This record gives sequence, structure tokens and C-alpha cells, in this order.
Amino acid sequence: MNARTPTPFSSPAPDSPMPRSVCKAEALWRVLPDLATFVALVAIVTHGLLEGARNLGYHWQWYAVPRFILETGEAGLTAGPLLSGLALTLWIAALALPLSFVIGLSACLLSLSNSFTGRLVARCYLETVRNTPLLIQIFVVYFVFAPLLDMDRFWAGVIALALFEGAYASEIMRAGIVSLPRGQWEAAYSLGLSTRQAYARVILPQALRRALPPLTGQTVALVKDSALLSIISIFELTFQAQKIVSDTFMTFEIWFTAAALYLIVTCTLSALSRALERRVRVEA
Repeated sequence: MNARTPTPFSSPAPDSPMPRSVCKAEALWRVLPDLATFVALVAIVTHGLLEGARNLGYHWQWYAVPRFILETGEAGLTAGPLLSGLALTLWIAALALPLSFVIGLSACLLSLSNSFTGRLVARCYLETVRNTPLLIQIFVVYFVFAPLLDMDRFWAGVIALALFEGAYASEIMRAGIVSLPRGQWEAAYSLGLSTRQAYARVILPQALRRALPPLTGQTVALVKDSALLSIISIFELTFQAQKIVSDTFMTFEIWFTAAALYLIVTCTLSALSRALERRVRVEA
């Protein structure tokens, strides 16, 4: 009999693959300690919150929360205050995001230009925005520039957000451009392209492709930062939550619900950012 032919009494070959059920069991066994730790942490945090509320004599009213998300009336189901605030938050982000990318790209190109004035303007903008609180910037845009430009509070908030996020988008784009090999510039110039044409046809398509995942992640920060617009009475999610809390005193329920709505949006955007990052890495 051939030595390689297994018999009913022979043991499996050393290099034979393990059964799939055994692999799954081992993988599950490795995950169990981490899962148990996570469950324990969630239980501890939940217990702490409940004990804190109990010590305050807080009366939970979760049954009243759904009507602030969806309202029922003669027209059927309509968006409640929290859902309306979330819709306005997303609308603000949708307007501020492309504007911040335009501002960021302009500042990036100025900072990399040969113009001393352009580099100085870009550096002053970046250092001022990145080293001052967003709240103060919102106040400056709303109380100083909005009256001069005849802007309402909504557009003042959108522009303040775009200016703030544009500074960070500029640094992300700049990193993408600087990361390209010098040979890309040399190849563009050898083809007779001007600097502007080299940016448009060679450099920016590659740099923006590299910068796309972190720029998507910057969108998450923009959505969260939009909560500060409640300070100038824009009826976004945080403002609506504050108004409901002041009317009903349902402090924990409303803020937890608002946090959950923010989490749904930001976790979705974070997942998109990770997917884009994996795709760019694979294609590269």
C-alpha cells in the first residue's frame, strides 16, 4: 500500500487543514474575553448612570420621547422637533462641506505658491482659525461680518463652519500634494505643462485621491461642530434638544436621544471613511 494513502487507523497528516467548525470555535473562544470585558464595561456605565439619576431623584419618562422624534396628526406621521433638527443639521453640513473644501483648496494652493503675499494670507488664515475656538469665530462672523454683508444667522453659521473646517481641509490637501513624488512634477513639466496645468491634470487628481479618506473623516467633525450653531439660535438638533429640555425637564432622555441621533450619522460617515480608505489602499 502506498505510504501516502491514509487508512482508517491512520492519523491526519500534519499539514491537513483543521475542520471549519474547529476554526470557528477557536475564533469564538479568543473573542469571548474581549466581549465579556465590553459587556462588563457597559453594565458598569449603565449602573453608574442609573444610580446617579436615582440619587438625584430623577423620574425617567422614556415613554414621552417618541413624540419628539415623530408626531402623529391629521397629516399622519410628521417629523418631530428632534428629527427636524437633525434634518437641518444635515442640511447645514451639506452646504458647509463643499464650501469648506473650496476654501481649503484655495488656502492650500496659496500656501504652496511662489507668491509671498499668497503664502502670508494663507498662513494668517490657517493660524488664526486653527488656534482660536470655533465658538468665538461663530460670534465674530455673526455679530461683525453678517450685518455688514446682510446675512441671516443661518448663512452666518454655515460660513463660520466652512471657514473653520476649511483650515483643516487645507492641511489635509497640502499633505496629499506634498506626499507625491517629485517625479510627478518633472513628468508634467517635461510634457510642456504650465504649473496651473500640472496641478489640474497631474497633481490634484492624485493628491485628492490620497486625501479623500481623511477628508471624509473631516465631515464627521463638521457634523459634530455644527452643534455650536445653537448659540446663535439656529434650530438644529442641539438647539431643539435644549428647547425640549427647558420645556419638559426630561434632561437625560432628550440628551441621550440627541446623542444617539448624532451617533447614527457620525458612525455612518466613519464607516464610509474606512471603506474609502481600504479601497484607496487596495487600488494603490
